[in-house]
Amino acid sequence: MISRAAVALPAYTEEVVHGLTSRPKTLPCKLLYDDHGSQLFEEITRLPEYYLTRTELGILQDYARNIVQAAGSPVSIVELGAGTATKTGTLLRAFARRQMRVKYFPVDISSGALGDAKERIKEECAKVIIHPVVADFGDGFHFLREIPGRKVVLYLGSSIGNFEWNDATAMLRRVRDQLTDGDALLLGTDMVKAPEILVPAYDDAQGVTEEFSKNILVRLNRELDANFDLDSFRHIAEWSPSQSRMEIFLQSLWPQTATLRTPRLTIQFRQGERIHTENSHKYTLEMIERMLCVSGFKLENTWFDAQKWFALNLARVQAD
Repeated sequence: MISRAAVALPAYTEEVVHGLTSRPKTLPCKLLYDDHGSQLFEEITRLPEYYLTRTELGILQDYARNIVQAAGSPVSIVELGAGTATKTGTLLRAFARRQMRVKYFPVDISSGALGDAKERIKEECAKVIIHPVVADFGDGFHFLREIPGRKVVLYLGSSIGNFEWNDATAMLRRVRDQLTDGDALLLGTDMVKAPEILVPAYDDAQGVTEEFSKNILVRLNRELDANFDLDSFRHIAEWSPSQSRMEIFLQSLWPQTATLRTPRLTIQFRQGERIHTENSHKYTLEMIERMLCVSGFKLENTWFDAQKWFALNLARVQAD
């Protein structure tokens, strides 16, 4: 007989158990983005140290007309990991000036964030028809096949940087496999730059990023009946030049034990031991072009900000 507790285990439980019993310990970064985590991330995007969002928005504001012209129309717009669609209105308005009707499909794991996105876009772009899609990318991208006609898929914010190279190319390939000739991808990528700029973006003076980082433990406490003491961990952000990425950890301040009561798991931590929660890879243009090519796309255009800190890359589906 299967117990009710076993049936109620979240789908991610096996990943958590595997990660916390591995050396080094890890937790999947997707767990950061429950409704509260998504709200905290939106707050992060407004911090002075976090240049990514405002830099990408600046590119969209400066080049939206060029991007839309290069993408072609009429198209439907699909945004992966849309969150609250803070930046997307600029691009949607540009598409609305070129076609009679714009269909927008924001996709996110957080239904709360999608609700906010729908309200935001309704206010900003009256001509846009919004179809929110709640989805976990781990389940695939089959929903893309259900959207008729030509599509432009947005993957903004350098979210692709959360993936290791093989995982990033595999993910983009799964997207490409659900698209057809003529469809396009607009990919946001953060570029390699000095650690003096990168590190504060992931470890702000106000501590909002630390609260966001620890939200993963809050979620485990709530959903797996765990007893992590948040004050016993500190947030760490480090630049790894050899891996071309920012690495994010939660570090145990002293020897301690944490228990996940639902899967009946006890975890021992040494003083200074870390849980690796997230990566954010940074790119050169050559890396971007190679990543897209391996994934079945051909890079057609790239738009930068004045300092070349960030890039928006338009790529087209390549025929196999």
